[in-house]
Amino acid sequence: MSVNESRIRELENEITKRDNTILMQQNSINDLKRQVENLTEILIQMRHDKFGSSSEKTVKADDGSKQISLFNEVELEADATVSEPLKANAKGKVTARKKKVRNEQIIGELPVEEIIPDLPEEELICGRCGGKLNPIGREFVREEIRYIPAQLKKFVYYKEAYECPKCKHADRPYIIKTIAPPSLMNHSLASPSTVAHVMYRKYMQGIPLYRQEKDWERMGIMLSRATMANRVIRCSEDYLLPVTDYLRRKLLARDIIHADETPVQVLKEEGKKPQTKSYMWLYRTGNDGKEPIILFDYQPSRSGENAASYLKDFKGFVHSDGYSGYNRLKDVTRCGCRAHLRRKFVESIPPGSKADAKISAAVAGRDYCNKLFAIEDDLRDLSPEDRYTQRLEREKPVLEAFWAWLDTVNPLHGSKLAKAVTYAQN
Repeated sequence: MSVNESRIRELENEITKRDNTILMQQNSINDLKRQVENLTEILIQMRHDKFGSSSEKTVKADDGSKQISLFNEVELEADATVSEPLKANAKGKVTARKKKVRNEQIIGELPVEEIIPDLPEEELICGRCGGKLNPIGREFVREEIRYIPAQLKKFVYYKEAYECPKCKHADRPYIIKTIAPPSLMNHSLASPSTVAHVMYRKYMQGIPLYRQEKDWERMGIMLSRATMANRVIRCSEDYLLPVTDYLRRKLLARDIIHADETPVQVLKEEGKKPQTKSYMWLYRTGNDGKEPIILFDYQPSRSGENAASYLKDFKGFVHSDGYSGYNRLKDVTRCGCRAHLRRKFVESIPPGSKADAKISAAVAGRDYCNKLFAIEDDLRDLSPEDRYTQRLEREKPVLEAFWAWLDTVNPLHGSKLAKAVTYAQN
């Protein structure tokens, strides 16, 4: 091999090494760019989660750009070209017809107490002849609603005893007693109304027991939070648990069950740290035209065995998110939840996107779900059979278009859009 050929070979090797180095550096740069984009997306999402709106509602634009808000709704809805409806009064004059909500629509059927002011006797004298005035009618003035604070009343139960006067002096007098209704809890001042009130305020209105304790104290009753807690637990076990057992049997006999689980924090639980997560599992019946059944089941973990145990006797359709724990259910048909699917696409939309911005893949995925939800709203009041027929006619083409579109999406690896696409495919 000549010197020139050897030199050319060395130069070619150097060029190849340089090209490989450039390619490796370019790949590294691309990887770093993807990491920066993913980290930026995470940072924007974290900032939005902390300071932004948590609503998943689609931004509605009027004329393509503006969203109706709390402060400018009046200005946006105002239209000077719209005239007021007119009507003629008793004198023939034309006046504007004011749209008024009837009081009956506001207050419903409340007890009525009439307030009729009285005149003192010394004023019921005729100013002309001095005769006594008699009532001839009354004129309506106004209506109002008054708030009457709750009041406590002590009920004392007795047994009434009866005897036969003829047998009174016999060896065995005949005496009977009335039967008093059983107490809610033995040796307790608790009544169904007071315990129900504590439960309602605690679990429906979210008022802690220590605050309720102060409310009872202001009403003159020294009812400690420990006593309230004991009553809630005891009555739940004695009266509510049999009801939930009955409803669970009815739930398992239906054809469709919706299931979901949400984390809850339990501060004091044996064998667990306060920072660890526990879960409240929710099961409810589908829209089958019957009375809905909604049940909650607390469990200390998210294991799929919890759902498998609770629904072990169920055979039908289980509608849930993509959590793999539901795969442990036997003899059921799993149905994916489109609300969770839509949420994945909503989360992948960059916060602050304008309504008139270019449609991104994340927005397109959300809009496919919106279209399906709009169809479901139209079918809400139909029978299950008619809904099934309409879904085949109206929703199936949308779903087919969605899956065909999903195959064309090439998201950035590791991004939220990639997670949404993977979630949909799974």
